[in-house]
Amino acid sequence: MKRLGVNIDHVATLRNARGEKHPDPFYASKFVTKHGADSVTIHLREDRRHINDFDAKKICSQKKLLVNLEISMNSEIVKKALSISPNFICLVPENRKEITTEGGLNLKANKKKLKTIIQKFKKKKIRTSLFIDANVNDILISKELDVDCIEIHTGKLANLVKSKKNFKSELQRIKKSAILANKLGIEVHAGHGLDYKSTQLLTKINEIKEFNIGHFIVGEALFFSFSKVIKKFKKIIKKK
Repeated sequence: MKRLGVNIDHVATLRNARGEKHPDPFYASKFVTKHGADSVTIHLREDRRHINDFDAKKICSQKKLLVNLEISMNSEIVKKALSISPNFICLVPENRKEITTEGGLNLKANKKKLKTIIQKFKKKKIRTSLFIDANVNDILISKELDVDCIEIHTGKLANLVKSKKNFKSELQRIKKSAILANKLGIEVHAGHGLDYKSTQLLTKINEIKEFNIGHFIVGEALFFSFSKVIKKFKKIIKKK
C-alpha cells in the first residue's frame, strides 16, 4: 500500500507572517491525519523559518501520529532531533539562502559524517532516510551507509511537467533509481514539488512506497480544503 505524507511547514509559514498563534501546526498535524494522511512531515530548519522547536517537540509527542522530521546535518539540529525522538528522520541538504530545498544531499562528500549521524538514529530505532537525487551512485552509497530509506528529489520532474516540457528521461531516471534501491533492500520514497499530475506519473513506479507532499497541498487547501485535497491525492496514489 502506497502512503501519503503531508508536509505542514507552510501552515507555520502562514502563522509566522503575523507572529501570532494561528493557524496552529499542531492542530494541522492532527487534522490532516484525521482526514487521511498516513504521516506528517515537518522540517526543522536551522533558521527556524517556519517550524520551530516548540512545534517539533509538541507534534512529535503525539503517540498516535507518525511524524517524519526533516533535518540538516548540523550538529545542533541533530542533537535536537535525538532529544525529540520522532518516528522518522529524513536528512536533507540545507542552504540558508535557498527558498526551498534545491536538490539531494552530496553523499560522496559527506559519507563519513552521514554514517555517524545515521548510526545515532539507528541506536534509537528511528527510521532514517536520505533525501537524494535520482542517480545510481547515490543509491549505492545509500546502501553502504545502511540507511532504511531514500527519498528521491522529484523537483526536476515536477518542474518539467508544470512547464509542459519533455519529462520522459527524468521519469526514467527516477524509475531506474527506484528499482535499484528496492533490489538493494532500501525503501523508496518520493518528494518535492509534486502536484496531481506529477504524482500520478510516479504512482506507475511500483517501487515508490511513500509520497511526501506539502506546498501544493497547503496551497490547494486554501481553495478546496485539506480534506478534499488529501482525499484526491489518496485516490491518485492508490491507482496503478
